[in-house]
Order: sequence, then C-alpha cells, then structure tokens
Amino acid sequence: MRILWIESTMPGEAVRLSGSKMGRLAELVQTGSNVPRAFAVTVEAFRDQMTKTGLDALIDAEMASLDPEDSPAVEAAGDRIRGAIVTTPLLEAIEADIVESYEELSDRCSDLNVPTAVRSSATGEDGNDSSFAGIFDTFLGVAGADNVVDAVRGCWASLFSPRAVAYRAQRGISHHDMPMAVGVVELVQARASGVAFSIHPVTGKSDRIVIEANWGFGEAVVQGLVTPDNFEVGKADMRILRGTINDKTVVSAFDFAAGRVSETAMPERLRQRACLDEEQVAAVADAVLSIERHYGYPVDVEWVLDRHRQPGGPISIVQSRPITVVEAQKQSASYDPMALANKYLFAKGT
Repeated sequence: MRILWIESTMPGEAVRLSGSKMGRLAELVQTGSNVPRAFAVTVEAFRDQMTKTGLDALIDAEMASLDPEDSPAVEAAGDRIRGAIVTTPLLEAIEADIVESYEELSDRCSDLNVPTAVRSSATGEDGNDSSFAGIFDTFLGVAGADNVVDAVRGCWASLFSPRAVAYRAQRGISHHDMPMAVGVVELVQARASGVAFSIHPVTGKSDRIVIEANWGFGEAVVQGLVTPDNFEVGKADMRILRGTINDKTVVSAFDFAAGRVSETAMPERLRQRACLDEEQVAAVADAVLSIERHYGYPVDVEWVLDRHRQPGGPISIVQSRPITVVEAQKQSASYDPMALANKYLFAKGT
C-alpha cells in the first residue's frame, strides 16, 4: 500500500505504514479530534523508491565507513545522499499515486490546487523514550501536484541531514530501521497557532496546561523571530491562571501570490494584542486535555485556530506526541518561552 488516507485507516495500521506523526493523526481522527484532511505516502513507497532505483545501495556505501564523530565527513555524506534522493525521478507508479491522491485531496477540500503541509513522518520518530522532533523537514504551503512530489522527495532526503545521521549513529539506530513516510495535509488557514503542553514543561506540574500562541503560522516563532503569547490554564476549573502577552513583531502568513508561507512584519495594531481570547484559550485547553486523557500520559499538541472558526467551534489539531523531556525544578520559576518554542514547536522540521 503506497497511499493511506488517515480518516479511513485503523490506527495500528496507520502507525506501521505512515510513521509516528501521521499515525497519531489517524488515532486522533478516531477519537473525534478535529484533524485536517490528509493522506500519507507510506513507508512501502519509500522502500520501493530506495530499492528499485539503486538509492539503497548508494546510501549503504556512504554509511558503511562513516565516522559519526567526523562532522565534515557526516555533512559531506549527507549532502551526497540528499542530492541523490531529490534528483532521482520517482518510480512512475509512485508518482501517479501521489498525483492522483493530491487531486482527490483538492476535490475533498473543494479546491483546485489545495495548499498543503508536506510533513515527514518517520517510523519511531516520536517515541516515549526518544524524539527526533525538529530533525526532519516539513514544507508549508505546498500547492500543485508537481510541487507536492518534489516536497515528498525533500522529506525523504531529510532522513539524511547531518543532524539526523549523527543522532541515529549516537543511538545505534540504522536508517533501515526508521523508513520515512510523508504526510500530505490540508493546510489550515491559520488565524493563530501554537503548541500546548498538558503539563508544565519546565516545572513538571500536572495541574495545569501551558499554551504558547502567535498570530498566523508557527514558523516565525520557530525561527526565533518572535516570542509567543503564553497562557497557563488550571485543569480543575479551566481557569486562566496566568497570561503573558508579548510584543509580536513578525507573523508567518500564507502568501497566495508566491504559493508559500513566509514571514512579514506584524501589523502594528496586532503586535501587543492577545492572539487568543478566553473562549479560544479554553477551546485549546479542552482539546489538549481530551488528548491527554485518551493516551493516559502527558502530551504536547500542535494546534491551529482556523480563521473561519466561530466561537464554540473545534480547534484544529495537526500533531500530538508524548512529552519526553520535563526539566523538573524544585523552585517554581519563570521560564523562557523562546527556549520552549525552539525545543518543541512545529518547525520546519517537525
């Protein structure tokens, strides 16, 4: 199976065929979470492309004698592998499946060339004992079948970024053990977006939900261009315990002319305005708490507030994963939201 639609697949099969990221989205669909329409280019497509085009042999030869501590050699090998992956034509059957599925996704979204997020989804990417979050690539605002095909190859290639190669080598993980699936996800037109933690990610307190939020898409935060607003919500009564509104000078927005998400100056009237009101904060918190209850362990959740959402409507969930790092502190202290964003937010790369 080379293509998998997340809303019509059993969760266990989804994780096996479409990797951790897309598999979790399939699980969330089954729980009733509001998840964008999406399909995955499965690990079977990846394996077919690698073996039948000779890429596997090239990769094995590059990796055979590689010293993971030799950074220049790791970078050079990664460059050669990624270059080979992005320039090798797709097998005809795989390309035809991607094009057909993208056209069907556009039809389901009542669009001609629906903008998408093309997201890496490697097997074991977001496990409970390790996390590759931020290592692999995501491409936002990809529209048109040819561009989606190119972005899929770009996600495959990111399996061999220098950071990914070194991370696997340090942990004794072979690239053969984590084949790369790719998700093609309807791009929710974001009024605001962010990440939310079902426990405090610094103190480890489990009585509150912590929400980071910015206008538009999350790229400006991930790139260190803006500090997001921060809200802490008590789980017992869903009351806002703390709210910090920051000066947000940059926004990531969809550029319809260019067909991509890009950064621009924040309009003056929005810079110091809260990007979520009380109802919206409560909606994000409710969604996160529901996901935590489903899994039975702390999670961090990427969410998007659709610009067309009305009060009382659902929040769009675009990713969920276990919280694998909690920097517990005995003393309650303030924390740096920028550091949290760099560690957890959905970036190029998550």
